[in-house]
Amino acid sequence: MNKAFVREPEFNGRAFCPRCGALGVPVEHGPLDRHIRAASRSKLGDFAWFCGYARCEAAYFNLFDAVVLTDELNAPVYPKDLNAPICACFGLGYDEVEADAQEATPRRIRELLAKSKSPEARCAALAADGRSCMSAVQELYLKLRAARSG
Repeated sequence: MNKAFVREPEFNGRAFCPRCGALGVPVEHGPLDRHIRAASRSKLGDFAWFCGYARCEAAYFNLFDAVVLTDELNAPVYPKDLNAPICACFGLGYDEVEADAQEATPRRIRELLAKSKSPEARCAALAADGRSCMSAVQELYLKLRAARSG
């Protein structure tokens, strides 16, 4: 069959990392401008995807296979670096989540949840993926609690 008559699949808004194949998280220019070094920022336009797979060297990518690697970022970001704050707005890190997982009450996570609903939470601009960290914090907490009890 002649390829001139084959219909291209329609874009559904999903994009997969060209390095690892993980589903990317759509990100607008705010996080891109904040996290990517000036020398590498021109690789991407005003819109790209964040690769959230921790072991992948790609941080951001677009549909034209342009990739910004983690070493092209201004600072380490979670989950690419577990020492980086999970919460870009308030600085909560892995160690605090781990401490909550070892205690009877997740005090730090509850405090973060309250702060995340305040005007000081600017996840869309500060977080590497442009989203609230609460789902990542809760997922890590549950994983650490399960490991502790298992």
